[in-house]
Amino acid sequence: MQGVDGVSVMRTRGTPQGGVISPVLSNLFLHYVFDVWMKRHYPNLEWCRYADDGLVHCDTSHQAENLLDKLKERFAECGLQLHLKKTKIVYCKDSNRKGEYPNKSFDFLGYTFRPRMSKGTGNKGVFTGFTPAVSNQAIKLMRAKTRKCGYRNRTELSIEEIAKRFNPILHGWLNYYGQYNRSALYPVWRHVNKTLIVWAMKKYRPLKYSKTKATLFLERIWKEKPDLFAHWRAGMKGAFA
Repeated sequence: MQGVDGVSVMRTRGTPQGGVISPVLSNLFLHYVFDVWMKRHYPNLEWCRYADDGLVHCDTSHQAENLLDKLKERFAECGLQLHLKKTKIVYCKDSNRKGEYPNKSFDFLGYTFRPRMSKGTGNKGVFTGFTPAVSNQAIKLMRAKTRKCGYRNRTELSIEEIAKRFNPILHGWLNYYGQYNRSALYPVWRHVNKTLIVWAMKKYRPLKYSKTKATLFLERIWKEKPDLFAHWRAGMKGAFA
C-alpha cells in the first residue's frame, strides 16, 4: 500500500478500501460472521443484509437488547466491531404500536423508514404506518449528481439532447427510489427543472435576464412534450418556479 507521501507500506491485515476484490472478501467473511451465525442461533428471526448494512426484526425490546449484546460478542470474536453510530435499536411505531422510544426511524439502502401518515383503502381512513421513502442523504446525492452533470452550462446542447443524456439517470432514480412514497422525490425533480431554467437563460438571449420568461418557456415545452424527461413522463414535473 502506498501512502500519500509516496512511501510503500507492507499490508499485513485487512483489505484496501476501493480494491476490486475487497467487496467480495467482505461479503464472504460477513456471510460466515453474520448470516450463518444468525441462521444457527436465531432461526425464527427475520433479517436481511446488504454488504455491511443489515437489519434484524425482533418482537420485543428485551429480545432486541439481548441480540445486540450477542452480536457485539460475535463480531468481537471475529475481530470486527459494530459501527457505534449506525447500530441502534429502533421502535417501529405505527397505529398499532403506540409506545414511546428514543429511536423511531432508520436509514437503509437510501431509504428512511419512519412513522408516516397513510391513507387506507376503501373506508379505512387515515392511519399511521411505518413506511419507507427516499432519505434526505439520497436526495442530497441526487442533487449533487445533477450539479456535477453540468447541464445548466451545456448551451451547445438542445433540450432534446439533454433529455437523451440525462434520462437514463432519471429513470434509475425513479425506478429505485420511486417504489415507495414517490412524492418524496419532489425536491429532486424541482432541482432538475430549476437546472433547465438556468440552462434556458444561458442559451437564449431573450431569456437571459428574466427567470419568469425562462420558467414559462420550460412550462410550454413540458405541455408540448410531456414525455421528454423521465419525471415528466411519470406525471411528476415538480415546480418550475
